Amino acid sequence: MDVSISELYEKDILTLGGRLLGQVKGVMLNMEEGRISHLLLNRMDNLARSSNLREDFIKHSISYKRVKKVSDKTIVVSEQE
Repeated sequence: MDVSISELYEKDILTLGGRLLGQVKGVMLNMEEGRISHLLLNRMDNLARSSNLREDFIKHSISYKRVKKVSDKTIVVSEQE
């Protein structure tokens, strides 16, 4: 699925069951693979200030492998990776 990174920002992220998880506030890239690795539900500068960065990153991000569909306004993800 090819998509421009700028198209992802502010889209709602929903599960296949319709549960709202949040909105895309940032995108993490895997530069070695040239792919999106995670969608962030919180801005990266906010996460970087956290005293529990690893835990907060896990809590406030979604692996891009879970993405099933990207539409005009929403991103639909599987419940689990």
